[in-house]
Amino acid sequence: MQEQKGESSPSISSLSIVQMNGVSASYDSKEYVLKNIQMSISRGANYAIVGQSGSGKSTLLRLINGMMSPTKGKIMVDYNIPNPSDKKFKSLMHKIGYIPQNLGLIKNSTVLENVLIGALPRVSGFNSFFKKFSDSEIDNAKKILKQVGLQGKAERKVYMLSGGEKRRVAIARALVQKPEIILADEIVSELDHVTAREIMEVLAEAQATMKLTAIMVHHDLQLALEYADRVAVIKEGEKVLEIGVEGDKIVDFQSGNYTQTEILEMFTNESKE
Repeated sequence: MQEQKGESSPSISSLSIVQMNGVSASYDSKEYVLKNIQMSISRGANYAIVGQSGSGKSTLLRLINGMMSPTKGKIMVDYNIPNPSDKKFKSLMHKIGYIPQNLGLIKNSTVLENVLIGALPRVSGFNSFFKKFSDSEIDNAKKILKQVGLQGKAERKVYMLSGGEKRRVAIARALVQKPEIILADEIVSELDHVTAREIMEVLAEAQATMKLTAIMVHHDLQLALEYADRVAVIKEGEKVLEIGVEGDKIVDFQSGNYTQTEILEMFTNESKE
């Protein structure tokens, strides 16, 4: 009887889906890109990480999806240590939809072909190799294309699309994975303000309707404050600020050792860049 009890292990469900404790990271074992990061991201949050180029914000996403490991400290995603070599985490990787800064699209393939890549983890080995998908997977992909505003463009080649449309394809591919977490790295960079807000609306709607945790990297603090409910500011590898946002109000402020004057200057400088 005791052996039968041990066969099923209990699962843990908490308010935090991503936790970092004293995380430092380096690419060359000499210089730290991130230093002593403390971070707790709530399940279902729309969390933004803001910082200038080279501040380490993209490295945070790589740590969350297991593309790299911390040099110091500990990170857990849904109480699992991100490590693609670990069988348990590998089985959970499809729950993390990652949109890299370069989008990772196959330009000479169609929109539908790109989006269906998100369904590959659910396809058997043989069908996966030949990229053969069931009618239900194709129907679901088309439904999501409509959701992101790309109805009627399933057979169009990706290289024919505008910058905003390519980002919608990348979002749709991630949503087809049926993820619990969406990681988006500078998804609206190089877009005009109108298109950037259209893309942010698509992500915000998907995050709300599908009850996702969205973790997005931005360089635009004002845009982050507009769409996120929590914003972390990274400067030279350190988290210098974390803000809770409700509508147009800042409801929580963790500012470390910064004075109000220094914080206001930081906001002003960020918004000008």
